[in-house]
Amino acid sequence: MMMKNNNINGCTKKGEKQQLEYNYHVIHKLPPGDSPYVRAKYTQLVEKDPEAAIVLFWKAINAGDRVDSALKDMAVVMKQQDHAEQAIEAIQSFRDRCSKQAQESLDNVLIDLYKKCGKLEEQIELLKQKLRMIYQGEAFNGKPTKTARSHGRKFQVTIKQETSRILGNLGWAYMQQSNYAAAEVVYRKAQQIDPDANKACNLCMCLLKQARYIEASSVLQDVLQGKISGSDDPKSKTRAEQLLKELEPFVSLGYTSPTPQLNLEDACLEGLDQLINQYAPFRSRRLPIFEEISPCRDQLAC
Repeated sequence: MMMKNNNINGCTKKGEKQQLEYNYHVIHKLPPGDSPYVRAKYTQLVEKDPEAAIVLFWKAINAGDRVDSALKDMAVVMKQQDHAEQAIEAIQSFRDRCSKQAQESLDNVLIDLYKKCGKLEEQIELLKQKLRMIYQGEAFNGKPTKTARSHGRKFQVTIKQETSRILGNLGWAYMQQSNYAAAEVVYRKAQQIDPDANKACNLCMCLLKQARYIEASSVLQDVLQGKISGSDDPKSKTRAEQLLKELEPFVSLGYTSPTPQLNLEDACLEGLDQLINQYAPFRSRRLPIFEEISPCRDQLAC
């Protein structure tokens, strides 16, 4: 009987240990097991030693252990440690070891890295490439939506929302180059697809920089009157009010610069009007969003 009780107690302790290990992994959001990748995540999240974690992520990649996650996580940690240039090199060198499903996620990390390094041309080209993928039906691995994560929460993102987000990033990159005419076109298309207050304020800045003050003021009114998404956000509202004050002296005088005849041609942006007017449920791999953009030609050439 004593031996039987010892066996029961042993099983109970083993079960408790397994449960504790499971709870530990859940609390710290660690994958189960003791592989190189798991040790890297433990070092990153529990021991909070990013430099050591980077070394272990390298080992995981070389060992072929969860390469998709290891490369992405390593690049993110390297960026946090101000090793953005090395992170770019790592992704470019090892992304061919990753699955097709991981490529979009790696592109998103690369865009952030290019932004941190001030590599505007590379950032712009990659954003255009992502627009091409939408055109070709390759975004989201051919699906109409994808599951995204933010602060531990999952949510669904549509192709329409993703297109507007990419255009917003592209517009911002053009603004950093002081190419306000190109940024204006991109922001206008983004607003027609999925308008929000932040992009409206950026569009206003593009118009202000081109001395088109009355148009800029009109854009701000939609934010201040709560007509578009995000208008109730305190930061967006404050920014819109500040921009309006900056515009008031010019608007009161009726001063404005003539609207330029923009000539923008870009295979990546063709047909955004089609997306606005005909966006329909996902029907095929080729999405009907790039047909013709007029009267804009030349500045956005790929």
